[in-house]
Amino acid sequence: MSERYGIGEWYGQPFLSLAPSQRRDLALVASGEGNEIPQCPFQQSQPKCNKKGGVCSLRRYAQSEDGRIGVPVGGHVIVCPARFEEDRLLVLWLAEIVGFAPADALIAREVPFMQGTNTNKPAGKIDLVVAKTSNGGVLWHGLEIQAVYFSGSGMGSEFDSLRDDTHETPPFPTANRRPDWRSSSAKRLMPQLQIKAPTLRRWGSKVAVAVDRPFFESVGGPSPNRSHDLNDGDIIWLVPELVRDGGQHRLSRWHWEVLTLEASSDKLLAASTIRREVFEQTLLSKLKPI
Repeated sequence: MSERYGIGEWYGQPFLSLAPSQRRDLALVASGEGNEIPQCPFQQSQPKCNKKGGVCSLRRYAQSEDGRIGVPVGGHVIVCPARFEEDRLLVLWLAEIVGFAPADALIAREVPFMQGTNTNKPAGKIDLVVAKTSNGGVLWHGLEIQAVYFSGSGMGSEFDSLRDDTHETPPFPTANRRPDWRSSSAKRLMPQLQIKAPTLRRWGSKVAVAVDRPFFESVGGPSPNRSHDLNDGDIIWLVPELVRDGGQHRLSRWHWEVLTLEASSDKLLAASTIRREVFEQTLLSKLKPI
C-alpha cells in the first residue's frame, strides 16, 4: 500500500479534523485567494499566520482502499518554527534547565549577533535569548529553533486538490514529498552552531537548539549515556514532540541532553555512503546527452 507525506496541521488545526468546507476555505487562503488569513494559535500574541501555505506540520499517511487518505503512519514533522512556540514550552524548559526561576526569566527575540565587516549592520541573529538580571548584570543563554525543510513537489497541487474536493475524507496526497533531514541538519543547522557556539562558550553562555523528535531521531536520537550536566558540553539539545490531546496535538517535552560542539557536529554530519552499484544504477537512469 502506498504511503505519502501530506498536511499534518494546517493553520493551527489538525488536518484530519477539518470538514470539507473548512478544507476548501483554507485551500483558498493558502493559494492566495482567501480574504482572511487565520491567526497563529501557537504564538502568544496570536498574529496572523505568516507561513506561506499555512502548513504547520507534515505527516505520513497510508492510502486507503478507495484511494483516499488512510491511517497516519508515525508522528508529526514540524515544518514551521512558530509551531515550537506553543505554551512557551521551550523557553520555560530552558529556563528550568539553566536554573532561572520562571518569575525571573526574561526573553528577547532575534538579537543581533554578527555584523557586516564593511557596513557594521546586523548580519546574523540569535533566534531567542532567555535571560535574567543579576547584580546589575545579565545572565543569558541563546536558543535556536530549527524546523524541517521538505523536498519534492511543493504544496500547490495539494491546495488545488483540496479546493475542489467535497468528500468527507480528504484526498490522498497528490505528490511525493519528504522531510529533508540532510538539508535541515548538515546544511542549515550545523553552520549556525559552528558560528555561534564557540563565541557563546567564550562568553560563558550556552546555546540551546530545539528540533522535534523525528528530526532528532533522524540524526541518531538520544546519546547512549546522555548528560544533563551543563559543564559537559556547549550545546543544550531540547527535543519536544507533538502528542495527541483530545482532538488536538500539543507540544510536549520528550528529551534533552548536553553535547559538545564536536559531538553535535558529528551527529548532524552522520551519513553512510551507498553501495557503488546502487549509485551507478541511479547514475545510468539520469544520464543525458550533453
